[in-house]
Amino acid sequence: MTLAPAPTPLAARIDAVLAGFVDGQRLLWPDEDLRPMLDSLRRFILSGGKRLRPAFCYWAWRGTAAPAEQADDQRAVTAGAALELFHCFALIHDDLIDDGTRRRGAPSLHEEFAAAHARAGWRGDARAFGRNTALLCGDLCAMWAEELLAGCPVEPVRLAQARRLFAVMRTEAVAGEYLEVVAQAMADFGPGAPARAARVVQLKTGRYSVVRPLQIGATLAGAPDAVLDGLAAYGEPLGEAFQLRDDVLGVFGDPARTGKSTLDDLRQGKPTQLLAEAYARADVRSRAVLSAHVGDPQLDEPGARLVREAVAGSGALAAVEERIAAARAESLRALDFLDLAPDARQALAGLAEFVASRSA
Repeated sequence: MTLAPAPTPLAARIDAVLAGFVDGQRLLWPDEDLRPMLDSLRRFILSGGKRLRPAFCYWAWRGTAAPAEQADDQRAVTAGAALELFHCFALIHDDLIDDGTRRRGAPSLHEEFAAAHARAGWRGDARAFGRNTALLCGDLCAMWAEELLAGCPVEPVRLAQARRLFAVMRTEAVAGEYLEVVAQAMADFGPGAPARAARVVQLKTGRYSVVRPLQIGATLAGAPDAVLDGLAAYGEPLGEAFQLRDDVLGVFGDPARTGKSTLDDLRQGKPTQLLAEAYARADVRSRAVLSAHVGDPQLDEPGARLVREAVAGSGALAAVEERIAAARAESLRALDFLDLAPDARQALAGLAEFVASRSA
């Protein structure tokens, strides 16, 4: 059975911390002109999502914390909420970079602000206003994430170690995003494409979605370096499985479930491992289909259907599914070697299953 990434009580507690923090910020900034921006950002932050990164942080903390400390888990909840704020920053900026129009089943934040500008009949370019305002909202989420983590109720030494990991995670995420932008600009699906895509996966998704949240949670519990290394052994392949599943859903997913279009990745020619595999395996006819449609900003659904047929027919989809299954198995093997509390072990095993098989 596939378990939910964040059990309802934990997700509700994360949301309560986020709502309390953002509402506190709104009280600090009562200016009427700021209210629409803060209200939109609050809705975005609390609009759902899997709360996956807080779940990894929480269960790593719970699995490694001393029994005497487990009654007070607010430090793990607070850190998880900070990670979710950083995730909001990443989503907002990712949509700006990719010009994504949908997020979580609603218009992306820059589209929302552009529409508000148009409705108000303000002067200037509505789309530029939308992009600029969303950029500031993303920056604000990154700043708030650091502020929230800094207030985590934990011993100063542990907090300092967690904040160092958080800083490394931020740099890794930005580096991965930059490498993806470069690879997309190169539009090169030649022999070097799979290695470039794998590096993007490791930095942009694997580290900030799985490995660093695990290590931050364990650090707050006072876990030694050996445990952090063991959590990385569990998290690295799982981060790869997460991104590979995301790549598959970006082309073959159901928009009603994912909340995102299945045309965006193809229109942008995003250099995913799925597409790199498809180019490497395609015959002449299928390669011609890929070359004609991948990266076409005007790609429509009939064209996307041809691309999906070419990707599946090349064997790339099956190969990626095999790699996801192998990465999940590798992660679960690493979990066997970790000395964790039983409930945390079970939760992390469930997260591995969810990451590999999710449909949204």
